[in-house]
Amino acid sequence: MHAYQITPGAGIVSLEHVVLPKRELQHSEVRVKVRAVALNYRDLMVAHGSYPTSGEGAVVPGSDAAGEVVEVGPGVARVQVGDRVATNFFPAWVDGKVAPEKTAVTLGAGGAGALTEELVIHEDGLSAVPAHLSFEEAATLTCAGVTAWNALFVEGSLKAGDTVLLLGTGGVSIWALQLARAAGVRTIITSSSDAKLERAHALGADVLINYRKTPEWQEAVLRATGGKGVDLVLEVGGQDTLARSIASVAMGGKVAAIGGLGGGFETSIQLLGLVVGGKSMSGIYVGSRKMQEDLSRLVSQRNIKPVLDSVFDIHQARAAYQHLASGNHFGKVVIRV
Repeated sequence: MHAYQITPGAGIVSLEHVVLPKRELQHSEVRVKVRAVALNYRDLMVAHGSYPTSGEGAVVPGSDAAGEVVEVGPGVARVQVGDRVATNFFPAWVDGKVAPEKTAVTLGAGGAGALTEELVIHEDGLSAVPAHLSFEEAATLTCAGVTAWNALFVEGSLKAGDTVLLLGTGGVSIWALQLARAAGVRTIITSSSDAKLERAHALGADVLINYRKTPEWQEAVLRATGGKGVDLVLEVGGQDTLARSIASVAMGGKVAAIGGLGGGFETSIQLLGLVVGGKSMSGIYVGSRKMQEDLSRLVSQRNIKPVLDSVFDIHQARAAYQHLASGNHFGKVVIRV
């Protein structure tokens, strides 16, 4: 079975093609023919050794895959051969609140990973994909799509007429833009590129802010909201953006903490800004299978097509990683298997 492995801490250059043995299915397991894998910032963290992995040595990376079921093991009841499916980021988190036992196993950080010809996974770790999506589009549901859904509608509890601030134009932010627009939520989005902002505007963004031209972008957010601030910020920047994100939130609003793209995850939280504004902050650790199913339902109802920045062939896997690392993408970077 053809696959790719990467050595955590050894960088993108350690990503290499390997041939792994094919194993028999155990009870409740499913074999999926992988058709596409979507990359996340987490995959770069694994490459650079800044994300915890189980075991030692090389791992098959990737958590976000879409494909078709080609074989089912004994006791499988949720899927059947021929079904089009996508992986769930946490195979054991079916529903309910986040808990250690539900998030103990993830794909792509040791054990099973998605960047492979065939993936063996427990049936609970799969969801049906909307019929109108290609495999490349469906692969983006698993992490970026579910993270955006959780931040907006589960932790964020947004409703039509509310306002959300989206930082940058990466996979989570663009997914959130599309979902917010479908739900009637007003969107403010930032970027260092006017060209990317124009693309975001074409997708329905209401307010555009170039943070290079407007370094104190929180002031622009307050002006755009009549001094009130936004109901929710999807905070993906970390150290470099958190203080401004908190300042951008309305009294009683929330910061959904997702990533640390700008300056890393280590930061000093501005407690005074949170306390005196009655603001709150929640960590968003992707989400459950139920969230992915709810996301897919809306995607089907509204005929939403995820934005793909680029699709690389499997033999260009390193180039796909390097493109993601460059930060030049708008939407998702996908590898066709």
